[in-house]
Amino acid sequence: MKILIFNWQDRLHPQSGGAEVHLHEIFGRIARKGHSVTLVCCGFPGAPRTEVLDNINIIRVGSRSTFNYTVPFWWMHNGKRFAPDIVIDDVNKIPFYTPLYVKRPVLAILHHFFGKSIFQEVGKLSGTYVHLFEERIASVYRNTPICTVSESTRAECIERGLPEKNVSIIYNALEQGQFPMKVMEKATVPTIAFFGRLKKYKSIDHIIKALVQVRKHFPTARLEVMGTGDQRESLEHLAQDLGLGDGMVFHGYVADEQKAELLSRAHVVVNSSIKEGWGITNLEANACGTPVVSADVPGLRDSVMNGVSGILYPYGDVDALAKTVVTILSDDEFRIKLSTNAIEWAARFTWDNSAEEMLKLCESVVHDWQR
Repeated sequence: MKILIFNWQDRLHPQSGGAEVHLHEIFGRIARKGHSVTLVCCGFPGAPRTEVLDNINIIRVGSRSTFNYTVPFWWMHNGKRFAPDIVIDDVNKIPFYTPLYVKRPVLAILHHFFGKSIFQEVGKLSGTYVHLFEERIASVYRNTPICTVSESTRAECIERGLPEKNVSIIYNALEQGQFPMKVMEKATVPTIAFFGRLKKYKSIDHIIKALVQVRKHFPTARLEVMGTGDQRESLEHLAQDLGLGDGMVFHGYVADEQKAELLSRAHVVVNSSIKEGWGITNLEANACGTPVVSADVPGLRDSVMNGVSGILYPYGDVDALAKTVVTILSDDEFRIKLSTNAIEWAARFTWDNSAEEMLKLCESVVHDWQR
């Protein structure tokens, strides 16, 4: 099968995230099965125009700010010659609207809708721009097969008017060999961890504020923040203003091995985002034998088995967040039970299974289109 993918970024892009991990893990495996997979994405400084990455042929064109306009022009000039069996439209923030101009089988992958949460991240003008594009997804993709990554996103697709029969779920997963898949020795002081991009919508400030309350019960408790992003400076200032001092550690970028080590040594990992497509970091923490305290929002609630692999709390309720963390830190028996359950929960999700399901879905879409 000849597969062509449109996505804003490849996994080497400085602003890549969970959507890019999902793409490369699944379609890299499909490519290794002998299928031809090509990804058209935006360029970035220093990146070659073409290369092979994870057995995927990468073509970089245009810039990140205008890539959604580049895609239809690229297709106009190259689509017929390329002649893919199927086009994967990886919808991430601003859609490419491929059903309007691609006269080949199209499968859209939709991680999550931003909805009004986009205004938490960007200003009114940019937020309105994204919101308007997103509002047309239901009409443009109405007759297009949709693949989502969680029950929450599937439900929102249907709520927005996409036909239920067109919407499938293939879950995000783990490269389990990168994680210990057992409970490891914990840090000598009560340790809370966050891993992810330092973006406004991730609401990391809630965790920092909760840490102040946690330290009233555990004065040596600390928060270890892993990841990069434009919010780092403001978060560092907040920690300083709150007098947290040695209670905060900003690691910046961490490689996979270091990430697994830090997640393993933490007593609890917190995910405070306002909305996600799935919440892969919840599973990564669980694969390190660490329970999660996660906001009860679309996506994140799908990646947590509440009361089993972690605990959900009402988004934005800093008091509830702090109280839940204190409960886990205070009750060794409860924490160990959550940690053990977390390993069993994480073991259910493998990229091999997700790739096999995606390949079957692609074949089904092509078959239905040819009828």
